[in-house]
Amino acid sequence: MSEYEDFFYQSSDGLRLYARDYACGDAGIAQPETVLCMHGLTRNSADFAKLARHLSERYRVVAVDNRGRGRSDYDSNIANYTPLVYVQDMFTLLAELDVDKVILCGTSMGGLMAFMMAAMQPARICGMIINDIGPEVAQEGLDRIKAYVGKSSPVVSWDDAIAQAREINQVAFPDFSDAEWEEFTRGLYRDENGVPVLAYDPAIAQPMSDEESGAVPADLWPLFEAIVAIPMLVIRGETSDILAASCVAKMRDRKPDLQFVEIANRGHAPTLNEPPSRQAIDSFLRGLQRQAIRRADT
Repeated sequence: MSEYEDFFYQSSDGLRLYARDYACGDAGIAQPETVLCMHGLTRNSADFAKLARHLSERYRVVAVDNRGRGRSDYDSNIANYTPLVYVQDMFTLLAELDVDKVILCGTSMGGLMAFMMAAMQPARICGMIINDIGPEVAQEGLDRIKAYVGKSSPVVSWDDAIAQAREINQVAFPDFSDAEWEEFTRGLYRDENGVPVLAYDPAIAQPMSDEESGAVPADLWPLFEAIVAIPMLVIRGETSDILAASCVAKMRDRKPDLQFVEIANRGHAPTLNEPPSRQAIDSFLRGLQRQAIRRADT
């Protein structure tokens, strides 16, 4: 029996999109809270497999494949490969699932989506887990990402795929074991008759080269300042080239109750399976539950 159900839904413009729906494993929780997990630029729902398995002991967890990734349709209109369109898809998904209140968990691009969702519909966002992204996106990291997204050479074997994934991502995961590299790679590629193929549309890279596309928002400080009342945990890789330490300092200055953890031996972005990541997430979610209980008692 699968640990999650496949959930397909239709976007407002007719694409067939996909999410993994992990039911809460605790039958004693009548109405479990929902955690919506949103991946980074080239990733998909597989990124959250271990975290979702862990959180689904007490929460319903929904992990998405944004359009152009994983099992979701690719978009013939590449101008739609922008966070604003993805956010619209997320609100469609929540409506299809009949989810009113939600906790957002976003890695990189998924974190930008979380900022936007919270600014657009703050009343329905109970809390936010933001993984290695902030209101300022460091140019160094953007340049690194632009150098490889949509430009990777095809591979003919899983050994080649693992080697390619390691070459591109070694800087972020210097202590990965061979088994971890294989697991990471199998989440990034899909198997087509024994040949690994990247599980994303190479065209997702094109809007990043257009400053007017909105694919890389230039300044999200106004959005951040609009959502400072929402509980938030920020996780940063110690050597991240996307989320600068100076940006985190500004975030903490503008939101004094911001919870923060930095993950050693991680660049962009932590997997959220590291023990410090997991401990910070569990503590943050317990705090949200305590706040909800206090509100119910008043």
